[in-house]
Amino acid sequence: MSELILVPTPISDDLPLETVARERLLEDALKEDVVLLVEEHKVGRQRWLKWGLPREAIEKFQLFNEHTQEKMRPDIVKLLKSGKRVYLLSDCGLPAFCDPGQHLVDACHKQGIKVTSTPFPNSIALAVALSGFSHDRFSFCGFVPVKDPERTDWMKRELKKNETLVWMETPYRLKKLVEELSKLNSNREIFLGMDLGNPAETLLRGTPGSVMKRLGETEKREFVLVIGPIS
Repeated sequence: MSELILVPTPISDDLPLETVARERLLEDALKEDVVLLVEEHKVGRQRWLKWGLPREAIEKFQLFNEHTQEKMRPDIVKLLKSGKRVYLLSDCGLPAFCDPGQHLVDACHKQGIKVTSTPFPNSIALAVALSGFSHDRFSFCGFVPVKDPERTDWMKRELKKNETLVWMETPYRLKKLVEELSKLNSNREIFLGMDLGNPAETLLRGTPGSVMKRLGETEKREFVLVIGPIS
């Protein structure tokens, strides 16, 4: 099944690759339908071998960085649409977070291509990366106030900011929050990352109205809400 998979890597060369990421790469790296994107050949090769991943897969590496991403992006999207599975690894850290991979994630969402990630310990950064929204500037706004009129006033005030926003809310108010956003601002895209890193992970992106239609009747799930900048 086609999907873009972000693979967070350690900041330090002395640290091992996260276990699930390593297991998935060991299983998939040599498969014909798998594409491996790295930021730089030399660094990617050194770390790949240090993590005990198959040497034979190195010849499959394709460069995806700030210099190549504009030219490469349409080709990668075509590969994904043809059924390929694409792993995106940065030299260190979380791909697509303050990283050229953001544009690839955005393109995938627009084409209806699945985007996911191997485990990462920070749900806020992960949600921003998986959203594909531009985040040269973004605000973590914390939890939405519970009671009106403070709740509605807070939302209206935050939605005036022309930058990517990250909101938190309790699971049982998930649907209420999306409904409220639909009434307040129907055209600004949102991203809903539910159960991030779990087998039940679900990622939804679109206008609040379109996301609302795809939610189940009784959705009560841990989530992070990312609101894209004003277009």
